[in-house]
Amino acid sequence: MLAGKRILLILGGGIAAYKALDLIRQLGREGAAVTPVLTRAAEEFVTPLSVSALAGAKVYRDLFDLTDEAEMGHIQLSRSADLIVVAPATADLMAKMAQGHANDLASTLLLATDTPVLIAPAMNVRMWQHPATQRNLATLRGDGVRVVGPDEGEMACGEFGPGRMAEPPAIVAAILAALASGPLAGRHVLVTSGPTHEPIDPVRYIANRSSGAQGTAIAGALAALGARVTFVTGPASVPPPAGVAVVRVETARQMLEAVETALPADAAVFAAAVADWRVTTEAASKIKKDGSGRLPVLDFAENPDILATVARRDTSRPGLVVGFAAETDDVVAHATAKRLRKGCDWIVANDVSPATGIMGGTENAVTLITAEGAETWPRMAKEAVAARLADRIAAALGG
Repeated sequence: MLAGKRILLILGGGIAAYKALDLIRQLGREGAAVTPVLTRAAEEFVTPLSVSALAGAKVYRDLFDLTDEAEMGHIQLSRSADLIVVAPATADLMAKMAQGHANDLASTLLLATDTPVLIAPAMNVRMWQHPATQRNLATLRGDGVRVVGPDEGEMACGEFGPGRMAEPPAIVAAILAALASGPLAGRHVLVTSGPTHEPIDPVRYIANRSSGAQGTAIAGALAALGARVTFVTGPASVPPPAGVAVVRVETARQMLEAVETALPADAAVFAAAVADWRVTTEAASKIKKDGSGRLPVLDFAENPDILATVARRDTSRPGLVVGFAAETDDVVAHATAKRLRKGCDWIVANDVSPATGIMGGTENAVTLITAEGAETWPRMAKEAVAARLADRIAAALGG
């Protein structure tokens, strides 16, 4: 599937560099030609000989190598590939990219190129969650850099959380999406999905029955058409699709912040089932029964309206804003009123009353409501709904 494609693979320093060896092998099986670049730190984890043997190509290591500069200067090297992949992308490499530093071969290649770039971050969970890393991540996304991962799990250092480099199959899928030539190639689409969890105390929260399956399917369908997809997801019960930039959140306020960070976008699809309310003051410890029969008093506040906030932006408003309306009665009437109230372009309405089995199920029956009217689709698998909606978005964007 990657026959004839040229990948410039930059390996950052970190224990996840060992996964890059398998990535090279899988890219070779797909027919890609891989040119590897090792940072000095990467050489502490994998050897140039093993990388070269797997890639079947010369390994580039030094910015000031006269032979390399005579054979293929770093400027030409940076522009000779169809895609530059950084895996693992360490916190240091991401910082250099975001700030435009160029003090070694890897950072110079990344600054001197106009080739699309995909990064697979890998670092300790605290480094990943640090505000500096998140600022750099937002800058890179704003510059058009694609991101795959990181995954959540146990670290080599013994800690647990987000920061593990995405597995090679997921990186290959992201590479395929980045090189896709579909009708949405070159377009950035933002998708929200899943429920939000609004904490009451450390062990309880307000949520809903959304599985995130429909939003996940939509993100995957848009990526399959070549879009660069930023996928902002609450705690869904289905895994995110391959080939999209995943941003995980818990609460509505976190989701709004992630959405605004991801803008600008050509289109935005708000499929998340965001909780309407939150408890104003989260208890610091578990609320317990005291035997008196008195119930705890919870004060609630409205959560931010993410769809309306984006749809009514004066600047950086996506060209197409699509909302979802999960209703239990008078579906089309309520959804039509919601489209006008929120200021979005389209509303995808569905009946989620318990008898339908749609919320948390595998199928959906929707009505697409636009300024031109309402169009009811037959009940079908959520993947089929996603494909049909992605095709309509592509047509609306001129793809």
